[in-house]
Amino acid sequence: QVPLVESGGGLVQPGGSLRLSCAASGTFFIIRAMGWYRQAPGKQRELVATITFSGTTNYADSVKGRFIISRENAKKVYLQMNSLEPEDTAVYYCNLVSNRDYWGQGTQVTVSS
Repeated sequence: QVPLVESGGGLVQPGGSLRLSCAASGTFFIIRAMGWYRQAPGKQRELVATITFSGTTNYADSVKGRFIISRENAKKVYLQMNSLEPEDTAVYYCNLVSNRDYWGQGTQVTVSS
């Protein structure tokens, strides 16, 4: 059973918006942080945004001012993506940091006209 389930990906035109959701199931020893990473074809997986248990956020320079990470509770986070660009096209993965890293299966985001 995959403990992280992402949703909200899809096809959007440049300049559009999408909101990704990630819900964690099960019991974790501790949740230190949750976040989003992405991997475009032929590229390495890269950090997009993270939020710690205390609420501290961190963003990749490429998404600052356009993306917002938020948390509904300890086990559910969102990524609001605005002003999307074709360069944002990738598979987006949810990450949870506990005593080890957990990963979701990924959701495709495609930005194209």
